[in-house]
Amino acid sequence: MARTLLCEIVTPERIVYTNEVEMVIAPTVEGEVGILPLHVPLVTVLKAGELRVRYNDGKDVEWFAVSGGYMQVHEDKVIILAENAAVASQIDVERARQARDLYAQRMAELKEQSAAQAECDACEIDLRWFEAQVKVAETRS
Repeated sequence: MARTLLCEIVTPERIVYTNEVEMVIAPTVEGEVGILPLHVPLVTVLKAGELRVRYNDGKDVEWFAVSGGYMQVHEDKVIILAENAAVASQIDVERARQARDLYAQRMAELKEQSAAQAECDACEIDLRWFEAQVKVAETRS
């Protein structure tokens, strides 16, 4: 049996996922990072994108869309703290596409209006979240 680590994906509303896994692959702001058991302790910032967990001797993989957040790594545990997270199979891809298109349009309007930076940043965060959902749902569910 392969060595495992506990992976928890948590949002403010709920625990999205908790399971013993062999590897976690996460989208950090500095690039994708893979975490195996006995990894050096780490805290890093996540960007919106695809998060994967491998288990069952690497044969099985589960995909998640995450909105960004933080990842904390211990010797035998990975905690993902995200504002939003969704397992690929539960993403409504059509709804996510519509929201992505709506936020892209809103972002263009804000740029034309020279809106406040905070408003543009908030819109961009939402846009990236819906883009991540669409990408994960289209390719993984």
